[in-house]
Amino acid sequence: MSPLILILIPLLSAVVVAFAPRGAAFRVATISTLVTLAVSLFIASDFGHWYDDGFGLVTELAWLPSIGASFDMHADAPAMWLVLLSTVLMPICVIGSKTAIKERVREYYAWLLVLEAAMLGVFLAKNLLFFYVAFEFTLVPMYFLIAGWGGSNRASASIKFFLYTFTGSMLTLAGLAYVAWRFADASGGWSFDIPALTAFASVDLSATEQFWVMMAMLAGFAVKVPLFPVHTWLPLAHTEAPTAGSVVLAGVLLKLGTYGLFRFVLPMTPVGVVEAVPAIGTLATIGVIYGALICWVQEDVKKLVAYSSVSHLGFCVLGLFALNPSGLQGSILYMINHGLSTGALFLLIGMIYERYHTRDMNRLGGLVAIMPIWSAFMVFFVLSSLAVPGLNGFVSEFLCLIGAFSATPDNAQWPGLLGPWYAVFAGSGMILAAMYLLYLTGRLVWGPFRAPPADENSGLPTDLSPREIGLLLPLALMCIWLGVQPSGLMRTLEPSVERTLAAYPELVPTQLESVAVLEEVNGG
Repeated sequence: MSPLILILIPLLSAVVVAFAPRGAAFRVATISTLVTLAVSLFIASDFGHWYDDGFGLVTELAWLPSIGASFDMHADAPAMWLVLLSTVLMPICVIGSKTAIKERVREYYAWLLVLEAAMLGVFLAKNLLFFYVAFEFTLVPMYFLIAGWGGSNRASASIKFFLYTFTGSMLTLAGLAYVAWRFADASGGWSFDIPALTAFASVDLSATEQFWVMMAMLAGFAVKVPLFPVHTWLPLAHTEAPTAGSVVLAGVLLKLGTYGLFRFVLPMTPVGVVEAVPAIGTLATIGVIYGALICWVQEDVKKLVAYSSVSHLGFCVLGLFALNPSGLQGSILYMINHGLSTGALFLLIGMIYERYHTRDMNRLGGLVAIMPIWSAFMVFFVLSSLAVPGLNGFVSEFLCLIGAFSATPDNAQWPGLLGPWYAVFAGSGMILAAMYLLYLTGRLVWGPFRAPPADENSGLPTDLSPREIGLLLPLALMCIWLGVQPSGLMRTLEPSVERTLAAYPELVPTQLESVAVLEEVNGG
């Protein structure tokens, strides 16, 4: 089955929703996202490239053949897992918005569906122009979702979100366009095929060219992650976005940045990456600690979870730039785990906000007395975010830290440019996370009950409704599965990780010497 159908279903459904009767918009959006999920699961079950070094689901559609532009699509294991993450979260976002969105309903669900199509386009793109169009177009629906259905400061949040990410993306476009131009100059014809450009850039660009191309790409992808210090747009956007917007932003849109680092920066510019590893590793480590410390002083529970994303994704970037299998596998796994755990936390916060219209921890507390089911889910997903062994967050954080710890120049198998101190300082972020998240849980869940009067017009019961339980339960089960049995997913990542690292063996200092010593010790 062609992956094109995954993009067409939400895109065409968005048109239907925009012109459907107001009462039918929710039903059409729900059916569309559930069908897209079913199709993605069917494609994944028949995906032939989980365990080999290749791309599947190849579809080629000409667009502007004279310059090599097309709507070509493919996927490897990391892309396929992120597609599944997107299609799992979208019906949860749509169904979760049923009671929260009461104005301009058709426009809201139409923008959500357009956003889903754009996100899937990013992960499935094989052509560079198609990737960039989808990558950039995600800004449009997210901008309107924040500006149209956000909080009191939504105008400022939406503009800041758009300007930060659009400015960074323009610099990324310049870097990618330079690679395409150099390829055309060398080969005599234009091509925007991502595998072809990646193979060319990693070998034929000079060290100086690779460095500046890498910096241009980082400008866009680092903002999208967001990497310290270009993270300042995120807390405001998260705080002001509607609940579904925050879930999509944390669950998928931030992963466009880490996915871009994995898909483009690491394999395209290995020489530049080696030069930048210490600096990027330092910024990622600062982000882990800085984000955690900022969480300590937050009184708005939604802003606290937003800053926790800055901290958590620092681990993800650190794993990528460890440049070894443990780090890269842990980072990709972290993309998925963070989407599940943090997306669920934003859902839980939204459920409280619908009832009490506040996110102020000074006005909320002891909710276990009247909301035991909500409290149980809250404790569970906090433990998941804390990387407690047995839940999904533990495996990915552990692998990222092990990757950074072992990425030393004298490592005979996978020499790197990070090392124990990066892992030690970043690991302290786990301790800080335990402190602020357990503090948050203690204030909200336990202690004397305190809350503003519940909104009787919301139509919601005091504790979670069956609909809300149904939204959270699948996420909880996936967190348990990835915590108890992550090996199946990790095995699917090995070929793509090895392909990405293939450009690095001769570039990391002392590797050849270390390998020679190892071979001598092992008898040749």
